[in-house]
Amino acid sequence: MRPVPKSWRKGLFAAATAAAVVVPVAASPAGATTAATQLNGSWAPFSRCPVDNPAMLATDGEDEIALCVTSTSPNGTIKLGNTTATTGATNLQFGVIQHPAEGTYTVVPPAGGSIISGATTIPGGLLGLACPSNIPIVSGICRQITDASLNKVTATVESAGTPTDFDLVAGLSSGPIVSLPVRIHLENPFLGSNCYLGSASNPIVLHPGNLSAPTLGVTLFDPDGATNPDGSLLQISLTGAAQGDSTFSVPKSSGCGLGGILNGVLDLKTGLPAASGKNNLVLNNASTYTAGLSAPGLVVPDAGKILSQNWHAGVKQ
Repeated sequence: MRPVPKSWRKGLFAAATAAAVVVPVAASPAGATTAATQLNGSWAPFSRCPVDNPAMLATDGEDEIALCVTSTSPNGTIKLGNTTATTGATNLQFGVIQHPAEGTYTVVPPAGGSIISGATTIPGGLLGLACPSNIPIVSGICRQITDASLNKVTATVESAGTPTDFDLVAGLSSGPIVSLPVRIHLENPFLGSNCYLGSASNPIVLHPGNLSAPTLGVTLFDPDGATNPDGSLLQISLTGAAQGDSTFSVPKSSGCGLGGILNGVLDLKTGLPAASGKNNLVLNNASTYTAGLSAPGLVVPDAGKILSQNWHAGVKQ
C-alpha cells in the first residue's frame, strides 16, 4: 500500500473526532441506504451508512471526502420541564461529507432516518401527566384508567429536520458538536397517534457535547472488514464518554387526545413550554465509530464510489 499523506489522515481524524454524538438526527434524502445490513469485522457498526446516497457517491476524495458515522448509547436520562425519565438504547447512523478547503461538513442521513431508539416509559403514566383534572372530559378519562396498559405512556425521540452547526473540534472537547432538531412522540390509548412535543416547524433543538473525555482508538482494515495494519480503510473509535445538553428548550404539546383536549393538561402538569436551563439530556457510555478510506486522495475522483464498493464487500454472506 502506498504511504498515506498526512494531510488526508489528519482530515479524516478531524471529521471522526467531530462525530462523537449519540442523539437523534434528521430527515433523510432520497436514494440513501434504507435497511440495516449485517456487516463483517470493522464494518459491523455501520449497518445503515448511506454509502449509496448520490451525494456520498459523488465525493471525489479531494474536494469532498465521504465518511460513515455511527454512535450508540445503552441508556441515559432526559428531563423535560417537570418530568424526568430513563432513556432506552439509541443507535444513530449517518454519512458525513467533509469539505477540507472550507473546513465544513454536510450530514447525510439514511433514507429510513438516522435514529433507532428504544421507547422510554414516562414515570406515573397518564395518571401522572393528566390527573386529577377539573376538566370534565379529562376527569372522565382519569376514571377509565383502571389498569397498567391504559395508564402507560411511552416517549420516542424522532427526527424533525436537518442537523446543522457540525463542529470538528468539539468531538474531543466539551463544546456543542451539532445542532439536532427532534420531536418526541408520546403514545397511549387516550393520547392517540399524533401526540408530540415539538414538530417540524417548531422542533426541540439539541446541542449535545461530551460530558466526559472519550477513549480514542484507531484501526486499519480491509474491504471485507478484516483488521490489517496496511488496510485501505480507517476506523476511528471514541468510546466510554457521557454526552448531554441542558441548553435546549421544549415547546408545548400538540395533537394529544381527541381534538387536542389533553394538550393543556399535559403542558400544565409537565411544565411546558420549558425554557433553556429547565431541561436536560444525559446519554451514558456513548460509543462512536467513524470509517472511511484511509487515503481518499489516492483514488480521486472515484473515492465515494470506492467507499461504497468497500462497504458492500463487507456484507455478510
